[in-house]
Amino acid sequence: MTIYFYTVREQYGCFSNFSPHGFELDELYWPTSEHYFQAQKFVGTLHVEQIRLVKNPKEAARMGRERSRPLRQDWEQVKDDIMRKAVLRKFETHADIKEILFSTGNEEIIENSPIDFYWGCGSDGSGKNMLGIILMEVREILRSI
Repeated sequence: MTIYFYTVREQYGCFSNFSPHGFELDELYWPTSEHYFQAQKFVGTLHVEQIRLVKNPKEAARMGRERSRPLRQDWEQVKDDIMRKAVLRKFETHADIKEILFSTGNEEIIENSPIDFYWGCGSDGSGKNMLGIILMEVREILRSI
């Protein structure tokens, strides 16, 4: 069986970066992993705090995609590690969702995003599913602790 997730309201909605599971990382509190991830695109600038403080993850995502902001030059090289760091901290922080992650056993986890061919599987299933891969890696890391 394959585990699919996409929106927060679904069975595995806690796997979404929009899920309301905040955590502390880099000595700051982040309302969602989406807030953290988007803010890291602008590390060392005022944009980090602007994104951290917005009300919801949808707004954080919108701000992170605005190309009027100065995207860090090494973003393509570091984005996977930043996502892994955020997702790991989220599941370390919340025992309830860690148990949901463990309940998936060794099943494949896929972000069933019709629009995202990098983090999700894309509309035709040909996407890289990097968020799903990171969730499976985090599941292994947390099992070994």
